[in-house]
Amino acid sequence: MSSSIASWPDRPCRFAIISDLHIALPETVWDHPSRFHLVEVSIPAFEQILQRLELLDLDFLLLPGDLTQHGEPVNHAWLVKRLQQLPYPVYVVPGNHDFPPVSSYPQITTLPEFVEQYRGFGYDELGRPYYCCQPLPGLNLIGLNSNQLSADGREIIGAIDPEQMAWLDRTLATLSPTDLTLVMVHHNVVEHLPEQSTNLLGRRYMLQDAAALRQKLRSAGIQLVFTGHLHVQDIAEADGLYDITTGSLVSYPHPFRLATLRRDRLGHTWLEVESGRVKAVPGWDDLLATSREWMGDRSPPFMIKLLMHGDLGLSRAEAEQLAPQLRHFWADVADGDRLFEFEHLPPHVRDYCQQFGAIDPTGAIARIDNHIALRLSS
Repeated sequence: MSSSIASWPDRPCRFAIISDLHIALPETVWDHPSRFHLVEVSIPAFEQILQRLELLDLDFLLLPGDLTQHGEPVNHAWLVKRLQQLPYPVYVVPGNHDFPPVSSYPQITTLPEFVEQYRGFGYDELGRPYYCCQPLPGLNLIGLNSNQLSADGREIIGAIDPEQMAWLDRTLATLSPTDLTLVMVHHNVVEHLPEQSTNLLGRRYMLQDAAALRQKLRSAGIQLVFTGHLHVQDIAEADGLYDITTGSLVSYPHPFRLATLRRDRLGHTWLEVESGRVKAVPGWDDLLATSREWMGDRSPPFMIKLLMHGDLGLSRAEAEQLAPQLRHFWADVADGDRLFEFEHLPPHVRDYCQQFGAIDPTGAIARIDNHIALRLSS
């Protein structure tokens, strides 16, 4: 933890975000010819970021879910042991990979086991899969669980159960109006991509009833939510709420974020966001270039589905013809702050793809995904 004597807001608060680690020990690497995740680099990439963070005076680290490849107990155990060695607090929430459906994999971690294993990383002795803690005096952190399983073990995508929502209402009512409160949850609360709430491919990354949660949080004066799951570097705003989603450690562009909260002399609160990349690890001398090509090699099936669904709705034949021209489209979306031209595409396809670029609702350039200073409301 920071060695400064003063606390927030009398001094800046600095923290880091690493999302979708998908930690996989070598003997557990799950291989599939079409997988996007380079889980082979999860541990060396994580170690490299931790080495960088050692040089900073961090107050805490946020990990917004998908901590392991597929909820393997041995991978959770490795991560817990590593986090216990860090000199600053770490706060986690589960992702859909952290306790997957029972029938999917031979050895998994259940949600109660996850909460018990990560006690002290946000969770307390009460055993609830959600929490509210205070990393610093005057600064609260709410960790939510957006991953649910039905009674028969099937995944319920992006849901917050009624009991948790009732707890959230009670918790928000107890917060001091002078405190600043952050929220961390795996699924996105604000749309980061066109049609994300309605498109067949995009909606699985969104929280169900996201608008209701946004209203609830904004009514409590909350403006900052940190999410993962999408594997994209993006900052989006809706209803006065900023959703800062961080790309995956194991897919292009292998990012992490540094964030600083500070108050200026006029009493305004600012969140300053910087982003870094893991550019190489042993055995992967040019990780970014290799990873971009890896994603490009596996992109055609995904791009065909994207072109066929939603407002564009191309036929399969049309989508198959255009997909090779969009080989690196998704990697560039994941990188954040990209602008797309695609003059060679049919106009309606070009216009659709350009919406994924770094533009605001008016069409103006808005490169805010990786480096930005956000002034929060008083």
